Amino acid sequence: MKIYQVEELVGITRKNIRFYEEQGLLSPGRNPENGYRDYSLADVRLLEKIKLLRKLSVPIEEIRLLEQGKLDLPESMERQIGRLEKEQQAAELMKDFCTKIKAGAAGLDALDAESYLQEIKEHEKGGTVFLDIEKEDVERKKKSGALLAAAVFCALMLLGLAGTVLACITEPDALIPMLVVALTIVCAIAGTIFAVIQRIQEINKGEEYEARKY
Repeated sequence: MKIYQVEELVGITRKNIRFYEEQGLLSPGRNPENGYRDYSLADVRLLEKIKLLRKLSVPIEEIRLLEQGKLDLPESMERQIGRLEKEQQAAELMKDFCTKIKAGAAGLDALDAESYLQEIKEHEKGGTVFLDIEKEDVERKKKSGALLAAAVFCALMLLGLAGTVLACITEPDALIPMLVVALTIVCAIAGTIFAVIQRIQEINKGEEYEARKY
C-alpha cells in the first residue's frame, strides 16, 4: 500500500513515517516495477506499536532495542514507569512552588526569583527535571518562522494578483490569460495557507522534537 493509505490507517503523518524509517524502526519493501515504497500490513501493525509506545513517551532508542530483541517489553515498561514517576514528582514539586509563590508574593515586583531558582537548582542536581524551556522556545520560533514566511509569500502573491486584475481592466483582450494567472495565484495562496496550518499542527503535536531528544 502507499504512504497516504498508511497515514489514514495509523493516523501518523508521512513526515513522521519517514522519520521512523530514517531511524531504522521501519523498513518497507519496494515495488519492483517503480522502486516506490510498498507498505505491508505488517508495516502498519509495527507503526501502530511505535505510535502506542511514543504516546507513552518511550524513547526512540528503546523502541529500536525492542525491535532488535535486545530489550524485552516488561523491562522497557518498568523503565518508563520510573521515568513517569519522576515526571509526576517534578509536577508535584512545581505545584508546591506555585503554591508558595502564590502565598508569598503579592506581585511580580515582590517575587524573590533568586531564592526560588536556587532551590530549583538544588532539586535539579538531585535529578528532578522541570519544564523544558528550550522546547517551548523552539516551538514558538518554528511557528513564528512558518507564519512569517507564509505571510511574506501571500503578500507577494496578492501584489501579483492586484497587478493581474489591473491588467485585465486595462487590456480586455488579454482577459483569459490573465484569469488563468489570477487563478494560479489564488491556488498558490490557498496552498500556502493549508501548508502552514499543517505545519503548525505538526509543531503543536511535538512529535518531531520529542523524537529528536532520544
